[in-house]
Amino acid sequence: MTDWPLGYERQVLLEVDSTMLEAGRQAADLAGPTWICALRQTAARGRRGRAWVNPEGNLSATLVLPTTEAPEKRALRSFVAALALYDALVAVSGRVDGLTLKWPNDVLLTGGKVAGILLESIGSHLAIGIGVNLIAAPAPAEVEANAVAPVSVLSGLGVEVTPEAFLDMLAAAYARHESQFVTYGFAPIREAWLARAARLGEVVTARMGDREVIGTFESVDAEGRIVLNTAAGRQAIAAADIFF
Repeated sequence: MTDWPLGYERQVLLEVDSTMLEAGRQAADLAGPTWICALRQTAARGRRGRAWVNPEGNLSATLVLPTTEAPEKRALRSFVAALALYDALVAVSGRVDGLTLKWPNDVLLTGGKVAGILLESIGSHLAIGIGVNLIAAPAPAEVEANAVAPVSVLSGLGVEVTPEAFLDMLAAAYARHESQFVTYGFAPIREAWLARAARLGEVVTARMGDREVIGTFESVDAEGRIVLNTAAGRQAIAAADIFF
């Protein structure tokens, strides 16, 4: 392990039901920010309770972050985590070609989903769950219909990296962006995220349950909402699934 960030603890577990569930069990006893990584998960899940298919060799990790911030500010950590993932993937491969960030919390590689982020509040802590397809990606039948097809770092970049090695790079990158966020606020994070945004300026579909909004992806506002220019005017949407 090299360049592990000061002030962050590190746990690598052989097996756990879910790093998010483990975060919930440990949060109250943790002295400071702690990364919990599992080499195998038996009950992983993604956004809105969806199953998360995560073969051994991929990254499953949760950062448990003490915070007294309001929920709306906590939610902005998804952009911090996305930038950290982007930087870690660049560090692994030495290239930026094909890497983009999909609102609200995915990382794309050559148009396919290579990583996802899940945020949950645990009392006075925020749990930031991260899954990265390092060596394998779920089959198309295992993902939601019309969702972005998954890819892996190995297939997309031709690079093989262990979860532990990737965690070290991710933690270092996260610490840099977290420091920037705490010091300067969301504005520079937002600017950096938009510079890497997928489909900015293009027509996308935002789905919120049974409701659907189609419009040009114009920006992300100061609250982290996606801004679409629709036939009915500009709309800022706080939570949705985005389809291309």
